[in-house]
Amino acid sequence: MPHNFIKPLLILLWLPLLTLVAQDSLKTVVAEKGDGIYSLLRKQGVDPYITYDDFIVLNLPRLRDSLHLYEGMVYVIPKTTGDSLEVVKEETKVAEIKNSEKGITYDIFGEKYAGVTSKSERLKGTVYYLISGHGGPDPGAMTQYAGKSISEDEYAYDVTLRLARELLSHGAQVYVIVRDPDDGIRDERILEMDKDELVLPDQTIPLDQKDRLDQRVNAVNKLYLKHKGKHQRLVVTHVDSRSKGQNIDVFFYHHEKSSNGKKLAESIHNTFKKKYKKYQPNRSYSGTFEDRSNLYLVRKTLPAMTFIEIGNIRNKKDQRRILDYDNRQALAKWISEGVILDYETK
Repeated sequence: MPHNFIKPLLILLWLPLLTLVAQDSLKTVVAEKGDGIYSLLRKQGVDPYITYDDFIVLNLPRLRDSLHLYEGMVYVIPKTTGDSLEVVKEETKVAEIKNSEKGITYDIFGEKYAGVTSKSERLKGTVYYLISGHGGPDPGAMTQYAGKSISEDEYAYDVTLRLARELLSHGAQVYVIVRDPDDGIRDERILEMDKDELVLPDQTIPLDQKDRLDQRVNAVNKLYLKHKGKHQRLVVTHVDSRSKGQNIDVFFYHHEKSSNGKKLAESIHNTFKKKYKKYQPNRSYSGTFEDRSNLYLVRKTLPAMTFIEIGNIRNKKDQRRILDYDNRQALAKWISEGVILDYETK
């Protein structure tokens, strides 16, 4: 934008701001040279992780590229009460929980797997957030198998539920962020597709991709702030889609600036290497863990996290890894063992 247009633009943007401030009596501040949203909020004594989204909503017309501040512009500082501090209710942490003669059951896992037997308390006091890729109006990667369509979201969700069950059995507190009201853990090869997944607690998944990602980020970040001080980690599970001929091993991403995220990814990665060496000694493991800070969920979520790709849905060898329920169970168990390794090697 030419320099001579900037001042008129700033004057025009002041007008709706004055009306807004008069109505809501919110605090305002002038952005100084070098200010970013996070630094501006911190200087005002406001937690940027709680109020960032509210700040964007209040000041969107006065932001360059919807993200950057103009030097000399007046910005509204959101309050730290109200919707920003709402948290998801405790009783929705993983599923509808029932007490019965058989002990505690979790309906989300389906009738066959609803009961969870305690194996240990190795993860007692920890909190894990699990997100399976896509869901709702977005099935993710798709292909044909035995004349039927299969999709990424159904297989990633099944592995995620199995992982949740494993973590619960070791005493962890688990939040399944993307949830299906009627698809529990399934042992079929072909997992029927549907579009009724929700985001915790019971939010309909929107059509727009960025809105879908923001919905998941907000669900995780609100819970993270509630559990501040505890050992908290996020595991995101996807199934990749590449050329049919490309066979890939399970690999892991993390944020480049998160040492805890890197440690989590590396711990699971090392567990997979050991398992391959034990169970497939004639086959080398080529999966990697690496920085992928450009991924939206990696950048925006607060807990240390790893983003896992469990295979190429279009490759026949990789299909064996996800179509056989024993293999899906093994994937979940190996990931859980890597999670335990991460926690116990502080």
